[in-house]
Amino acid sequence: MSNITRRDPLDDFFRGFFVRPVDFGTGDMTTEAPQMRVDVKENPDGYEVHAELPGMKKEDIHVHIDGPVVSISAERKQEKEVKEGERVLRTERYFGKVSRSFQLGQDVDESRATAKFNDGVLALTLPKKAEAQAKRLTID
Repeated sequence: MSNITRRDPLDDFFRGFFVRPVDFGTGDMTTEAPQMRVDVKENPDGYEVHAELPGMKKEDIHVHIDGPVVSISAERKQEKEVKEGERVLRTERYFGKVSRSFQLGQDVDESRATAKFNDGVLALTLPKKAEAQAKRLTID
């Protein structure tokens, strides 16, 4: 029996073609929420994380560390300033909350972790927590 499957390159192109939303110039088409793109690197001392958060302010970004789990969230509020006589024809900028959680291979030392935000990129330096040494108890 053969494990080869036949693949048609045009199949991916047409898959979902008739179910995608189409904007006919009404300007009401909603865009998908952006995904937070994250790079994670491990070195002998810890982890380096870079997350793209364009257009966010550092006050609106939150990082939570719980053992080996790192959670990053950010929220941008919509600025609704439509003057009298104006109407919005199209809104493509995203307003709302985006979050991402991932698990690292080892617990993070929260007391030495640092975060910097520059040019829309959040950089986290997450040192590894020292392995707990086994302790031998003496019996009285």
